[in-house]
Amino acid sequence: MRAVIQRVKQATVTVNKKAIATIGEGMLILLGIESNDTQNDINWLTKKIVNLRIFNDSNGIMNVSVKEINGELIVVSQFTLHASTKKGNRPSYIKAAKPEVAIPLYKAFILRLENELGKKIQTGQFGAMMDVTLTNDGPVTILIDTKNKE
Repeated sequence: MRAVIQRVKQATVTVNKKAIATIGEGMLILLGIESNDTQNDINWLTKKIVNLRIFNDSNGIMNVSVKEINGELIVVSQFTLHASTKKGNRPSYIKAAKPEVAIPLYKAFILRLENELGKKIQTGQFGAMMDVTLTNDGPVTILIDTKNKE
């Protein structure tokens, strides 16, 4: 699994000109699922996300997690995170999981994230053409890959 985590002041996901998810302070998470991802990837990634200290404390130092600030989250599926650009100029998405694999993992990821945070989170619409708007706070953007835990 790959996640692009953006610390946001606000974010909105729109499908067919209708806002389906809106948050204030928190995280916008773009999630790419590989065909060989498992529950272990979900468990590791959700724990990492909710405890990631990327919000400012009272001294203005990034030392506080989204859980500690009671921040909001939007999770958006994005198969293009697994694009391979090694050969040619047209990206290959061969590593991205097919919907029959990705959808159950996406749903399990959301459920686990809700359990870790103790509250409902917002989501995009899997497989839909979405417009995502955000105000990136900082900007703070972090890439996490469960296959390359750096």
